[in-house]
Amino acid sequence: MAMTVHLDVVSAEQSLFSGAVTTIQVTGREGELGIHPGHAPLLTGLKPGMVRLVKADSSEEVIYVAGGTLEVQPQTVTVLADVAIRAEELDEQAAEEAKREAQAQMASGTSGELDYQQAAVQLEEALAQLRVIRQLRK
Repeated sequence: MAMTVHLDVVSAEQSLFSGAVTTIQVTGREGELGIHPGHAPLLTGLKPGMVRLVKADSSEEVIYVAGGTLEVQPQTVTVLADVAIRAEELDEQAAEEAKREAQAQMASGTSGELDYQQAAVQLEEALAQLRVIRQLRK
């Protein structure tokens, strides 16, 4: 039997996953991370992107997160996401529209610095959602 670690993926609204996994792939602030059983303890911020997990039965699940925190302990990995959505529930048209709105707001130049930063965050999240959707199609 393959070695596993317990993974919890939670957001403010709900728990999206809780169970044994053999590997976890996530987008950390410093880049892509691969977590396996026995990984060294770690605490890092997450960028908008996907959490790809391989369950003990070798099936895969993909969850989109819009930022948050990853904590790795010897027997448990926890993803505390700002927003978390199962990849198959992402709306491509809504993500495309959010991308267009953010680009238009950033290009207008009439908004203040705070509005520009909010638009940049919205753009980053929309692009991450689109990457996750396109990754699922492969």
